[in-house]
Parts: sequence; structure tokens; C-alpha cells
Amino acid sequence: MHDPVCMMDVGLRDAGAMAVHDGRAYYFCSSGCREKFVTEPEKYRANVQAERLTVGVMGSADTDADDTIGQRARILGETIAGEGLVLITGACPGLPRECALGARQYNGLSVGISPALSLDEHIHKYHSPTDAFDVLIYTGSGLMGREVTNIRSSDMVIILGGRSGTLGEFAIAYDEGKLIGVLEGSGGITSELKNLVRNIDKDTGALLVYESDPVTLVGHLLEVYTEKHFRRPSCFCTGPLSDDGQNEQ
Repeated sequence: MHDPVCMMDVGLRDAGAMAVHDGRAYYFCSSGCREKFVTEPEKYRANVQAERLTVGVMGSADTDADDTIGQRARILGETIAGEGLVLITGACPGLPRECALGARQYNGLSVGISPALSLDEHIHKYHSPTDAFDVLIYTGSGLMGREVTNIRSSDMVIILGGRSGTLGEFAIAYDEGKLIGVLEGSGGITSELKNLVRNIDKDTGALLVYESDPVTLVGHLLEVYTEKHFRRPSCFCTGPLSDDGQNEQ
């Protein structure tokens, strides 16, 4: 890949800086080139083909969730779409569906990763929705099997309420060194995660961001990703673990 300003070859492992513009990731040889791009992105963005970043939202499939939390889930989806990011969910009902509906209402791209083998199985076996997604990917992996696909397809992960299934997704994201956002006050496991991480006491490279406001949460995640986490977005990338031993941002 190339620095869009000076056109120098840069790689994920050795980029001097990066920026996100309209949901797409741009990598630079230095902070100087980054600043030039940020000042005049329209002047340089067409010089390279930049990939869109993905945000996986994992949460409760319970359709009886509190209306206030459901509204926050929709705002989260709208915010993700507004930033030009691609939303990934497990294509389930409940809070992930509310988030996906918010993204589609804002003309965002919503991808659902289904546990099913087919559309028929998705609807009739898993009783899952089809009205909130631009793309449905059929994994045939079942509910637990598709969790790995959900997490590995996401550049950043957000935990939104949830119970044991969401806890499994969190565990995968944490063990694989992802940048994880937690929407505080959304119920379920979110109130327990700080204590859980403290007791796990394991530096995987994962970084956690806690915010109660969906808009602030997405903004904070983008800030952390562009400043540091892009250098090692998962445990499958070479590079140092968190440099200060802290996993909260």
C-alpha cells in the first residue's frame, strides 16, 4: 500500500501514522504526511484505494430489551454509519438488530454474519431477522461457531448488553487483542467487564474503552485506533503488546 500524500510504499507493520476519513483507513510514512492529508483529504484520497474499517457490535438478542437501551443501540448504529464505517453483527434479533436498523436508516453498510447454512435456516431455525442487513453471510457454524467469524471480521468490537453468548464474543475479542468498546449502562455483562478484566490479569494487547454515550464511544474508539491500536490490531499481527501494561483507555 502507499502513503496517499508522498506515494511512498508503507506497510501495516511500519507505517509512521494513520488516519480514518469517511470510514476508510489511510496509512502514512510519517506524521507530517498525515497532517497534510488531514488538512486537505480531498486533495489526496483518490491517490490510493483505502479499505473501510469494520465495527462489530455484539449484544443481547433479547427482544424484550428496555426501549431506552434499544434507542441507544439505534443511535450507535447511526453513528457508525455516519462515520462511514461498516457495521458487523451476528444477524440476530434484539440489540444488534436495533443497531443495524439505525445504520441502515443512516444509509450505512450493515453486514450480518448468520449461524445458518441458508436464508431458510436463518429464518426458520434461528428465528433471525432479514430486514436490517445489506449483506447476509451464511457460515453454517451455529451460534457459537460464528462468534469467531464475527470478531475476526471486525477491526473494532463494541459490547452492548448481552449474556453468555456476548460474553463468549468478548472473550474471543479480548484474547485476540482487539480494541473493544463497552457501552456502559446497556445492561447484561457490561456492568461486570471491568472486574472481569481485572481478575483475568492478562495482557493480550486488547484495549478497552468505556463510555455511556454511543456517539462518544465511537469517537473514542476511532481516536485510540488511529493513535496506537492500528499498529497491532490483533494478536495475529507482529509488534509489541500494550506498551504501558494498561488495557483501559
